[in-house]
Amino acid sequence: MTSPFPEASHLPQDHYDWVLIGQQLDADGWALLPGFFSPEAARRLAQADSTATLEALRASLYRRLLPIARAWADALQQDAPYPDDVAAWMQHNRDAGQTRPLSAIHRLGQDGYQPLTQHADGDAVFPLQLVALLSDPDTAFTGGEFVMTEQRPRMQSRPMVLPLRYGDAAVIAVSHRPVRGVNSVYRVTARHAISRVRAGQRVGLELLLHDGP
Repeated sequence: MTSPFPEASHLPQDHYDWVLIGQQLDADGWALLPGFFSPEAARRLAQADSTATLEALRASLYRRLLPIARAWADALQQDAPYPDDVAAWMQHNRDAGQTRPLSAIHRLGQDGYQPLTQHADGDAVFPLQLVALLSDPDTAFTGGEFVMTEQRPRMQSRPMVLPLRYGDAAVIAVSHRPVRGVNSVYRVTARHAISRVRAGQRVGLELLLHDGP
């Protein structure tokens, strides 16, 4: 299948303010990208068997999100083995024994759901990922909300529903992110899920920037 984008040199993330997106990720652990996929691009991708056509998008997202990933690692006092180039990063994945693709197009029918999860297995984990909605909640399905939870030290988990519309995407924290408190930086643990689809079929995309063991 060909790429859902008519011109590889003109990818959808070119239209967004990535400084603002970084600020939103620091504040909330997610940032909405409205209209990321056109209806035609969403339709074509929803019919795809894999995410193989999205390698150019993956490489471009890696470059956009790399400064945030490095800043988060520094704030958490972690090693940040993120090279400038996504190909070198994926080689680092392979060297760490991580060769299982995690990116996927998910199709959930009536009563289907995705339980709370995080793609954080392995030593080479990129802390951010893209999710997108490839079917229309006004006509194709009901239910199926994208939900995130955050667990902060000594606090109750905080649930959040991302307001994804047809073709929208969001960048979300994969697992851990730093939050600055009054006196120090602490670690927040994020997970995500999709609530039960009450009717129809929900099609969504998860685009990871690392592979699993």
